[in-house]
Amino acid sequence: MKLKLFALSIAALVLGNLHAQIKRTTTRSMTFSTKNAKVGDIIDVVVSLGPAPGMHIYSEKTTCAEDVGNTRASMEFTGDHFVVVGKPIGVGDVLKTDQLAELDKINCKTGEFPGIAVFKQKIKVLGTIASIQCRFSGQMCSEDQCVPINEVLEAKNPVMAEGATAPSTETKPQEDTTQTTKKPETNIEESNASDNSYKSSAKNAVGSCKELTYKGSVGAAKNETGNKGLGLVFWLAFTSGLLALLTPCVFPMIPMTVAFFLKNEDRKKSVRDGIVFAISIILIYVVIGTIVSKVVGPDAANWLSTHWIPNVFFFFIFIVFAASFFGAFEMVLPASWVNAIDKRADKGGIAGPVFMALTIALVSFSCTGPIVGTVLVESAKGGLTTPIIAMLGFSLAFALPFGLLVIFPSYMKSLPKSGGWLNSVKVVLGFVELAFALKFLSTADQTYHWGILDREVYLALWIVIFSLLAIYLMGKIKFSHDSDVPYWSVTRLMLVITTWSFVAYLLPGMWGAPLKSLAGYLPPMHTQDFKLGVGAEESASAAGQCQSAKYAEQLHLPHGLNGYFDYEQALACSKEQKKPLFIDFTGHGCVNCRRMEEKVWSNPAVLNILKNDYIVVSLYVDDKKIKLPVGEQFVARSSGRTIKTLGEKNAEIQACYFNSNSQPMYVLMTGEEVLLQHPGSAETFNYNADKFREFLEIGLSEFKRLNP
Repeated sequence: MKLKLFALSIAALVLGNLHAQIKRTTTRSMTFSTKNAKVGDIIDVVVSLGPAPGMHIYSEKTTCAEDVGNTRASMEFTGDHFVVVGKPIGVGDVLKTDQLAELDKINCKTGEFPGIAVFKQKIKVLGTIASIQCRFSGQMCSEDQCVPINEVLEAKNPVMAEGATAPSTETKPQEDTTQTTKKPETNIEESNASDNSYKSSAKNAVGSCKELTYKGSVGAAKNETGNKGLGLVFWLAFTSGLLALLTPCVFPMIPMTVAFFLKNEDRKKSVRDGIVFAISIILIYVVIGTIVSKVVGPDAANWLSTHWIPNVFFFFIFIVFAASFFGAFEMVLPASWVNAIDKRADKGGIAGPVFMALTIALVSFSCTGPIVGTVLVESAKGGLTTPIIAMLGFSLAFALPFGLLVIFPSYMKSLPKSGGWLNSVKVVLGFVELAFALKFLSTADQTYHWGILDREVYLALWIVIFSLLAIYLMGKIKFSHDSDVPYWSVTRLMLVITTWSFVAYLLPGMWGAPLKSLAGYLPPMHTQDFKLGVGAEESASAAGQCQSAKYAEQLHLPHGLNGYFDYEQALACSKEQKKPLFIDFTGHGCVNCRRMEEKVWSNPAVLNILKNDYIVVSLYVDDKKIKLPVGEQFVARSSGRTIKTLGEKNAEIQACYFNSNSQPMYVLMTGEEVLLQHPGSAETFNYNADKFREFLEIGLSEFKRLNP
């Protein structure tokens, strides 16, 4: 059971709020190829912009279709005594595969600048130019995020005609005014909340988002995030490192490795080598975590969490891990690698223990590989920092006994002897990996509405898997590498009791029991076809709704709540009924969202407030199947992307209004989009129903104060 709870808990590691920070270009300048010109001369205007750290700017060049891929650069020049000749041309840009188009399975390229973006625009001089203004629109991206660029640059008296001496050129960036200044050929919507500031109606007319903030002073719940989540990541990874020590590939090597360092007669040198060995193990795994964090940023983390391709891939990978633990085959690295590193381990000095650490990591891969893979797959969903913290926790637990036993060799005698129990640990982990694989398939199933892994099917598979685990622990099932079990140890007896108890707990779920302790790890209740004792809680009617909810055939609210799944529709109903709006930013694959619904929303007092006092809207940010009608598709202000699905629209609303993309997020506001409290999260309330009820009640009080 402990192993099971550990494995299930890892699935909650989509941690830390991945906030979309507002970033701007670092440098902006506009210069001219000459300060003196004759009427009729054609000169160059050079516009340069430095990207934010770690980002690159796109040029105007592309092989993609007009509405495909990242936002290309465009410039509009205004002023006196000149005319624009031709189009601006990027200088020094390189055509690269357009990552955004690639997500839509379209192969095309867009120009990128490796450093400062430089554009040249030819103009024809008609006289002395007193002022010239350049309005630049474009996009800059990193591995983690993309942000729009909207800059206005102005130069006073830059060019004198007829040979006159030019005064000094003054170039200054101005604040972005695209949200209030309209281009003649486009219709840019005003960037304010009441006019949908998350939308822009034209490509290359992205505008700016207006973040909504709570202006009141009533005791509001402030969102506390980050450190607590990373702490949980660390300790779960630390526990997985301890489990890795108990596998047959690692445990027998502990006394052998310690003896290698103790053979030196110089006690101080032995301790030094043991400590260097332990630190080297930690560094090896932290480097792995660092590489993963560089490869996988917040955008990729969101893709890993919700897209069907990685989730189905991980489902099959975990099946392979389980088969390996069951003894079907061993996952081994090439022998040449191990031998080459092992030879270097015999060298003296500091290099010896360093290469010995690398040897241990390679030799133990057949057992530690699946465990490390499990930790990395889940921690990668947390973005940049989480994989590094996860590998630090894992490696610290893995290295600890080696270092401690070199310093305190007398404790070697207290280590349990190797035996068949080590292979039993592997097999138990195999069952856990098998059960854990279903979580990935379930995420893809919910996100894309496949309907192949409903709640009762999922539960039935878990009941079978853990029943087989209990039978195995009883010695009634044997795998190829297992030893006979002539008697049960006390530990084995406790594991048998715990596993059968867990199976007994799962059984009522087949008939609709909520199983609150597993909230978030199971498919939502609405996917279950058969439920005993269905009453008013699950028999929702349309009472209290202003109109039928859009997308109600594909999406559902928990506990029989009436509500909406479209932001504008809910906003209109809030105004009509003069009730505050409760916005639930959620996701099909969000574990913490399901836990909040099962543990907090189900509280009678909370449920009563949500049913009677609020207009409820659940905005699923990861839905991939529901397409927006063509007339409702738009260009996002926060990213410049064309929004085509309901999930993308809801994610844009959250990013543009609240500068966040973590779920769950709970927002209380009026129909006029005035916040009634600081937005809250699962960490804000710590799954405490009383705190959540207080949050809702304070929001009601604020609403009544604003609407006497």
